[in-house]
Amino acid sequence: MPLVVHQVAQAGFGDGAGELYDRVRPSYQPFVLSYLAERVKKPSLNVVEIGAGTGIFTRALLTHPDWDVAVRELKAVEPSAGMRDVFSKAVMDERVSIQEGTFDTTGVETGWADLIFIAQAFHWCPDYNLASAEFARILKPGGAFVCLWNVEDRSRSSWVADVRVRVGKHKEGAPQSQPGLWRQTFDTPIYRKFFQTPEESVWPYVLNTTAEIVVERVCSESIFVILPDVEKAKVKKDILAISRRREDKVWVDESKGIFEYPYKVSVVIARKSTTAV
Repeated sequence: MPLVVHQVAQAGFGDGAGELYDRVRPSYQPFVLSYLAERVKKPSLNVVEIGAGTGIFTRALLTHPDWDVAVRELKAVEPSAGMRDVFSKAVMDERVSIQEGTFDTTGVETGWADLIFIAQAFHWCPDYNLASAEFARILKPGGAFVCLWNVEDRSRSSWVADVRVRVGKHKEGAPQSQPGLWRQTFDTPIYRKFFQTPEESVWPYVLNTTAEIVVERVCSESIFVILPDVEKAKVKKDILAISRRREDKVWVDESKGIFEYPYKVSVVIARKSTTAV
């Protein structure tokens, strides 16, 4: 059976897109990984990472002091050949392997995983019930799947909100993490059968940025990658103008054009019942 991948993801995360994505997308804050260690870590873990992309989360996890020796083996699953290529070059750890797969077709052995991580990816899932069935199949009883998102926090800055509105003009029909449609997972029959009530947490934070970095961040989005060149130029021009506005900014070093980029990280932990098989 062929893998089911959204057409925007197929085109936007294809060959040549991974290098920019890996360079400009933010990593995961150490405090988030510490929180996850408190909630779900135990010794000698078998970990599956679905939608592993270029390995941004993978590297953060394996180099964090709370996790570096806790992971026995990590099986990364990623549908995009271009992303897998960047991942293989960026993640140099003998405990890690990467293979083609999706949310409902991981290729992982039944009952192998203690943990599943899905970072910045679950909103691409086409069928939450089938995904829940696959998670239940590969997880051990008492295991968990964890979803994370790093997203710009439009509620804390008007210029960030305007950036997202401008980009959003091209996102009709494309999955997004912001609307939270992925929460439909928790109402599916398979999720209710095998998993407990999810735990959700959100934390605000800031990154240092420049107007040029804001533009590059937008350029790494799948929906931008597939635009015609003329439209790409218009989007880049508009985003640069928005991010150069002086109002509603918190400056870090105005002489160098460095200012705060409001972000938030969302974490969802869903535990498989200890009696589920």
